[in-house]
Amino acid sequence: MLAAKVVQSQGVYVEGVNFFTGFCVEGHTQAVKRSKKQKAKRHSALWCAEQIGIPIQIVDISEDYQDIVIQPRYGYGRLLNPCLDCKIFMVNRALDLKSNRGEPFDFVITGEVIGQRPKSQRKETMGIIAKDSGAHDRLLRPLCAKNLPPSLPEREGWVDREKLHGFSGRSRKPQFALANELGITEWSQPAGGCCFLTDESYTKKLQDLWDSRGSKEYDLEDVILLKIGRHIRPAPHYKLIIGREEGENQYLRGFRHKFAHMSTVSHVGPLCLIDGELSAEERVLASRILARYSRGRTEPEVTVCITEQSGVSEEVVVEPIQPHMVPAEWSLAS
Repeated sequence: MLAAKVVQSQGVYVEGVNFFTGFCVEGHTQAVKRSKKQKAKRHSALWCAEQIGIPIQIVDISEDYQDIVIQPRYGYGRLLNPCLDCKIFMVNRALDLKSNRGEPFDFVITGEVIGQRPKSQRKETMGIIAKDSGAHDRLLRPLCAKNLPPSLPEREGWVDREKLHGFSGRSRKPQFALANELGITEWSQPAGGCCFLTDESYTKKLQDLWDSRGSKEYDLEDVILLKIGRHIRPAPHYKLIIGREEGENQYLRGFRHKFAHMSTVSHVGPLCLIDGELSAEERVLASRILARYSRGRTEPEVTVCITEQSGVSEEVVVEPIQPHMVPAEWSLAS
């Protein structure tokens, strides 16, 4: 918002771009989860564009983005976040976009600030992004431009360098001050947390998915399911996905045609998808695990209904498993 507004205030026509990778924290997850203190749902990029008065394009790059996630040229950050490759990829895609008039844009702007991110926003990586994306000096960072060599838009006088900024470091205080100056009073999450690939719990589940398949592969359905529920792997060949609240249970019901699934009959409880083939003994163990998350967790017996993909069902009566009987390594996400 700040970068766009700074350039827009100099009389430059600006359009926003929002890339959908499948790993966005906002949107899908907020729509699924329900809470008593629920905020109004909105698409943050659309909302931000509306606040500063610019049109915006939403571009689905989820399929092509797989190459970035699976084999990033510059490697991962602390988790499975390919931040530098991601930024290069998105700037390159932004270059390809045309305006509504069918004319090429003159340059690309981002909200990057030197020193704000340990992987992709360092002074030495700024040049890598510009070069490898193909943008070169047509990439302008209005918030830290004074800490970098003048870009083409600055040299050509398309924007006034003196009206740009020299922010650096992880503090957001200069950005908050600028927002106040520009009349921006509300914004989305100003720090990290917008991508599941920077989330330790999520990346643990993604790595587990790759390990179980023996290769780095995924589709959009995988990406979304990894965001939902408790993921418990009692054995290498199967995993349980258990809804944590009613919104997740409703969402998981949409996958009952693809997975065998379980639900508690005698007590209120969550829905559980079974990813893998279970032996008779493993079906009992899975049922005991599910019973643990039902309202019958303290009862001596809980009835669980197991339904195969074919639609054939059977009921089993089990004793809920106790927490001390569940090894920590089974749980991929609470």
